[in-house]
Amino acid sequence: MKTRDQTRRERYNKKLFESKSYPISLVCVNFMHDVNLGYLIRSAACFGVDCIHVIGSIPERKILNPLSGSLYDYVEIKRYSSPRSFMDYAKVNGIKLVSAEISENSESINFYTFDFSSHICLVVGQEECGVPVEILLNSDVIHIPMPGPGYCLNTSQTANILLYEAVKQYDTR
Repeated sequence: MKTRDQTRRERYNKKLFESKSYPISLVCVNFMHDVNLGYLIRSAACFGVDCIHVIGSIPERKILNPLSGSLYDYVEIKRYSSPRSFMDYAKVNGIKLVSAEISENSESINFYTFDFSSHICLVVGQEECGVPVEILLNSDVIHIPMPGPGYCLNTSQTANILLYEAVKQYDTR
C-alpha cells in the first residue's frame, strides 16, 4: 500500500512501531492563539515527546486536532491552573526545567549541554509576557542567538529549536 493511499491516522499508527520516545516534555503557558499549541503538539509528536504541560486553559480537541496535523491523540496534554501548581508537579517528580527566555543571565543554546540524568521539561512562555518568574527562578535559562534584526521567535518556533537541540544531544551522548 502506498503512503498516499493511507489516512494520516493509518500512517501515524504504522510509524508508532518504529518511533522513539525521549525523556523530554514541553511546558507552555496558555497562548493567545490556539495555533501555537497546535504546532507544539505537532512538534512534540514529531520529535518523540510524549507530553505537553499547559499552564492555563486548553482549547477543545476539535480545535487543536486540525492545527496539530491530526497528532492531538499522540501526545498527552496535562493542564495546570497556575505556575505554582506546575512547579509542585515538577518538584515532586524530580523534573529538570530548561526555560527559553532572553535575559542578561541566559546561556546561549549554542553552548548549553542538556543534563539527561532526570526527565527534562523545555519551557516556552506566553508570547507577550514570557516564562513566569517562578519557573525561571527554578530553571536553567537559555536563549537562541538571533543575529538578524528580529528580536525574538514565535513560541512554537522556539520550541522546535529547543526540541531539535535536546534530541540531537540525547542521541549523540
